[in-house]
Amino acid sequence: MSPRQHFVLPDLGEGLAEAELVAWHVAVGDVVALNQVMMEVETEKAVVELPSPFVGTVVQLLAAPGETVGVGAPLIAIETETETAPADTEADAEKVPMLVGYGPSEAPPSRRRRNGSGHRGRIPAETPAPPAPPGRPLAAPPVRFMARQSGVDLADVDGSGPGGIITREDLAAHLTGPAAPDGAEREMRTPAHGVQKHMAEAMTRSVATAPQACVFLTLDATPTVELVDRLRHNRRFEGLRVTPLAVVARAVVLALHEHPSLNSSWDETSDEVVTKRYVHLGIAVAGPRGLVVPKIKEAQELTLRGLTTALNELTATARAGRTAPADLRDGTITVTNIGVFGVDAGVPILNPGEAAILAVGSLQRRPWECGGEVALRHVVTLSLTFDHRLVDGQAAALFLRDVGEMLADPTNLIAWG
Repeated sequence: MSPRQHFVLPDLGEGLAEAELVAWHVAVGDVVALNQVMMEVETEKAVVELPSPFVGTVVQLLAAPGETVGVGAPLIAIETETETAPADTEADAEKVPMLVGYGPSEAPPSRRRRNGSGHRGRIPAETPAPPAPPGRPLAAPPVRFMARQSGVDLADVDGSGPGGIITREDLAAHLTGPAAPDGAEREMRTPAHGVQKHMAEAMTRSVATAPQACVFLTLDATPTVELVDRLRHNRRFEGLRVTPLAVVARAVVLALHEHPSLNSSWDETSDEVVTKRYVHLGIAVAGPRGLVVPKIKEAQELTLRGLTTALNELTATARAGRTAPADLRDGTITVTNIGVFGVDAGVPILNPGEAAILAVGSLQRRPWECGGEVALRHVVTLSLTFDHRLVDGQAAALFLRDVGEMLADPTNLIAWG
């Protein structure tokens, strides 16, 4: 008889104790190859694909989509041809396969799932949950919950997501379309989870712990728009999507040299100000699972071209919902481009642990005084929220002024850099 191996939820490297199973990519009877993606799990920060450390045949799925499993809990049983690191006992089940990018955990194995009322209850790791039935429609846990609340069979809903997955929009369209049943619920209750839940907790903690203030600056950014247009035709930027956000990012990094208090944090345990000599620049991106803020690590080392490349890669990964958990932590300052939504200005909330966040409004053609005459110019409003424990009003104003001067005259990017 072939040996049976159990793959358990690995430590995803972020100090996270659990994750929610989103979808299976394999079924009972499938032959899996080494490093083949078997499943997707969602932590409070991101969706992660987990590969197989074994070669063999799937004999049992030990969790169903929608369940929350603890680090070290068994997820799948695979029959292999050779005896390698078996996990047939409770003690062995805690041995986490060593996958690239993940390490072992000492957390006890556990799993919890929703009961019929929608509440989560904990079940022991050694009690396997029934596998998802064959042919089950693909949908994230919140969508399944919404469908149950609305009395909708997901088999009747057409999915428009990747691989036919059913999205919230698909379910809403089904409920409100011609085939929607009479008397359908007029309200939906969706449990917060994953990225949305993490953002809610982080923003609440931010407002509760940091005294926040905001300053604004409206300026003529026409020279930046003209620079971006020239860079789009520059061979050094060939193949890159060049936007004014890259110029803003470069200006922020340079201005921090003169105003380091905006690149600091408050140590609650020791009442110390921690000033960073590196810049991990967060860029807020609206992805398929909500707003995420991946970081450009060591941004102070990058040129304008390097920042443009990093922005291209960062936004593409985030919008595909594939940002790695490690890329979402350790930020020192954040830029959020609310202008892409046609918004002129706003007051962003600080990311916990950071001293400042800069919101960039929409670039709009407006009448503006230029050279003693009124002309149509590209005008933008910058909004800087800052932690008043770390940054005083003067430092915030001068930082914003310097960023604005670099956007109004990009030759300052050379003068400063």
